[in-house]
Amino acid sequence: MRERVDQLEKRKEEALHPGSERSVERQHAKGKMLARERLEYLLDPGSFHELDMLARHQLPDGVLDERPYTDGVVTGWGTIDGRKVFLFSQDFTVFGGALGETFAAKIHKLMDLALKVGAPCIGLNDGAGARIQEGVVSLASYGGIFHRNVMASGVIPQISVIMGPCAGGAVYSPAMTDFIFMVNETSHMFITGPDVVKTVTGEEVTLEELGGARSHASKSGVATFVAPDEKAVLDDVRYLLSFLPSNNLDAPPHEETEDDPERECPEVLEIMPASSNQPYDMRAVIKAVVDNGDFFEYFPNWAGSITCGFARLDGHPVGVVGNQPMVLAGVLDIESSEKGARFVRTCDAFNIPLLTFVDVPGFLPGVDQEYGGIIRHGAKLLYSYCEATVPRISVITRKAYGGAYVVMDSKSVGSDLCFAWPSAELAVMGPPGAVEILYRRELQTAADPVALRNQLVDDYTERFANPYMAAERGIVDDVIDPKDTRKKVIAGFEVLRSKREELPKRKHGNIPL
Repeated sequence: MRERVDQLEKRKEEALHPGSERSVERQHAKGKMLARERLEYLLDPGSFHELDMLARHQLPDGVLDERPYTDGVVTGWGTIDGRKVFLFSQDFTVFGGALGETFAAKIHKLMDLALKVGAPCIGLNDGAGARIQEGVVSLASYGGIFHRNVMASGVIPQISVIMGPCAGGAVYSPAMTDFIFMVNETSHMFITGPDVVKTVTGEEVTLEELGGARSHASKSGVATFVAPDEKAVLDDVRYLLSFLPSNNLDAPPHEETEDDPERECPEVLEIMPASSNQPYDMRAVIKAVVDNGDFFEYFPNWAGSITCGFARLDGHPVGVVGNQPMVLAGVLDIESSEKGARFVRTCDAFNIPLLTFVDVPGFLPGVDQEYGGIIRHGAKLLYSYCEATVPRISVITRKAYGGAYVVMDSKSVGSDLCFAWPSAELAVMGPPGAVEILYRRELQTAADPVALRNQLVDDYTERFANPYMAAERGIVDDVIDPKDTRKKVIAGFEVLRSKREELPKRKHGNIPL
């Protein structure tokens, strides 16, 4: 028996170091950790339990002469902050991390187990795509991963961390997960590489420009979060998980906080400018209200006219959405509508209440926006709010104009509680535009049209661009002192914690994609 145990230990020792010394040195030279080093850093110490450590490909001799253990991917489960998670970590030192049948079967098994158990699934991606030697089998193996991504969607959190190349069909599994993390300058995602792009279109582009973290974080809207190095990105993964439940049936994790739920936030009065045409930073308002000013922003470098992210109120996670007056005056455009819709649906899937700060002058006008489908994209955000069953509270800080106001979780689309600051302006459109339409003839015949226009704008503002008519009709539940915002929304979410709402029985809705 001792001999057999010795053989087992020898095999496992080989499995712990399947890559060649040269490939390991090259990985470290690029500033990248090995597959196991990443798992050790991400997980609680000593918590990792490996699956299929001794798995090897079954290809005949001559196709792939080497048969290293693990087959290029490390899979298993462990804990993060004491909560169980399932993970796979692709090993670039073995076949360049290329996916074959055995490699994929390990991931299939892991994803199936994560779904059965009801725990997050995290993929650390660092591979060269499909294993060419295995032909169509490797492509079919990708299909099995894609199918499981869809079956797990909205049931367990799925997180993809891109830590090296991710190309071709391999990008579609991360694309269907809930969050994508990238490392600046060392991770890349693209359907076709720079050489193919140049051959087909004649365009010359670098690897970093085409598929780097900065491009996907600011232009394509693919990368949710970007970090400067591998340790920082893994730290961010841990931080994100602190806001998420293990599955769609669990409540988000509560943490004790020393931030008083009755705390006033008078600093928001200083943030708001005197003129309604001056910008201010909505993130500063959010940070003043939430626990300890902690706000983990979602897509911080993309679609800047709306800000979304995770925070806590009295220790309970909330998803926060706010128009950003610092960018395009906070209008809704194609990208901000998509960003907001994705975030709202993610929060709703995982039982995270939604807090919305409204300061929206409208949808962005323009031929490009109309031809790009602003109607369809704006409807995504509207659909997402209408469909959401989690507790929802909105706070109107300033402008709430037209259809964009309705879209931003207004009372009429199902917001449970709607508060307004005295500075709120609820109207079909801004006073200058309204006056131009309502008093066109009078302005055309006036002796001093500028003076008359100013007088009419002031009158319209006094009569209509305020929250009190809406309060009289119950369209807002209360007009509040801005410094009381924190305690008002905390009290609101506390009473809404037992909210129960069911959607009509159906296969699924038909969101305007």
